[in-house]
Amino acid sequence: MPIVDVKVFYLQMLAPVRCSAPTPRSGLTVLHAQKPSVAYYRFLYNAVGKNYHWYSRGRLSDVDLASVVQHPLNEVHVLHVDGCPAGFAEIDRSDARNIELVQFGLIGDFIGQGLGKYFLQWTIDKVWSYAPERFWLHTCTLDHPNALPNYQKAGFVLYKEEMIQREI
Repeated sequence: MPIVDVKVFYLQMLAPVRCSAPTPRSGLTVLHAQKPSVAYYRFLYNAVGKNYHWYSRGRLSDVDLASVVQHPLNEVHVLHVDGCPAGFAEIDRSDARNIELVQFGLIGDFIGQGLGKYFLQWTIDKVWSYAPERFWLHTCTLDHPNALPNYQKAGFVLYKEEMIQREI
């Protein structure tokens, strides 16, 4: 695999922010996939992240992946459009004061419909219902070009940048 330079952006939110994110259409449901099967998680992860070179979870063995995604403090929330999975948000609550948005994204067919803004606000509201001190995430130059601006528009503030090298 080739190695490329990647800029990683770390963002945080230190208080709840409520941005205007109207429901973009009918037929939207967010379901908490409690203890998702490894196969289901891999489907979501690959459907959302394949084009953005998401590999870290994909490299885990089934046993290791199950221990992460089925942990009671790891939440996988799936956005459905008319009953079909359209994207997911993975939240790590293992540190109750500092909750991390580990994965977030939409399946390609659903990008550009206003669903990302809506789902991100839903996720922000969900996380702040746990009353953390901080909600944080990281994104990078390999992610969708709208990822960083969308997180910033939603109220996340950049606190650190770094250059790394990654296989793609």
